[in-house]
Amino acid sequence: MIDVCLLGTGGMMPLPNRLLTALYVRYNGKCILIDSGEATQIALKKKGISSKPIDVICFTHYHADHISGLPGLLLTMGNAERTEPLLMVGPKGLEKVVNSLRVIAPELPFEIKFKELTESEVSFEPEGMPGFTITAFKVNHNITCYGYSMSLRRQGKFNVEAAVAAGIDRKYWNSLQKGEEVVLEDGTVYTPNMVLGEERKGIKLTYVTDTRPTDSIVYNAKDSDLFICEGMYGEPDKLVKAKEHKHMTFYEAAKLAKNAEVKEMWLTHYSPSLVNPQDFIGDTRKIFANSVAAKDGRSLTLKFEE
Repeated sequence: MIDVCLLGTGGMMPLPNRLLTALYVRYNGKCILIDSGEATQIALKKKGISSKPIDVICFTHYHADHISGLPGLLLTMGNAERTEPLLMVGPKGLEKVVNSLRVIAPELPFEIKFKELTESEVSFEPEGMPGFTITAFKVNHNITCYGYSMSLRRQGKFNVEAAVAAGIDRKYWNSLQKGEEVVLEDGTVYTPNMVLGEERKGIKLTYVTDTRPTDSIVYNAKDSDLFICEGMYGEPDKLVKAKEHKHMTFYEAAKLAKNAEVKEMWLTHYSPSLVNPQDFIGDTRKIFANSVAAKDGRSLTLKFEE
């Protein structure tokens, strides 16, 4: 299962009751943060989440409302006596941007590793997270910006009858079930495909913000269990402004959700001028029924289908 928490839902600036958009994901004891704008630390504290064990920080782009909270977050991690390396992922120029921000956080007791994104789409499996894949894909903002999909694979069911028929000792079953190959001293090799059925449906989460609608979003969000998407404007008359500033309306996001055939969509990254997003969710649901005007701290545990 994957634990998801939308820490904030605001765009451009934090408000008293709406902090900046950031996403926290936890799987198998490993933690991922997407974006770290001003007041992200406060959002974490409100949910009782410690910043110390964050293993990966992914950045969509380098506008201030998505990265300006990083120096303080790093200092808090350091003050908590963190020593484990931290992986940062983001568009080209990441190391330069982070090191510039670190002028005010120069001394840290842990190493920062950088993974800079230069291709239109790239997938990788974070260290210590077997079966968990992060895919970064370019979207369409006024600077280079990426969306992220996270997928957790689910192996097929263990076939006891097949294991017994193959004469495989029970002490090797657990390793095979984990997808590990077993080699005996006499050279006998047991492979997972000998005892596992067809791969079952896994879990998929997609996060997109600061973009116009693109085909890459539909492609990468396809069949997501949860699609978190920017809805900068709920007012229908703001479409021209959305196009001008490379953002989206609720209704454009809903069309993406419908075309990608996702299970559920949470809207986020609201304009400060959008006082009550809930006022516009009714019309949004006419396009995609399972739409939610998310609020700060909205959480969900995504589980495998039985």
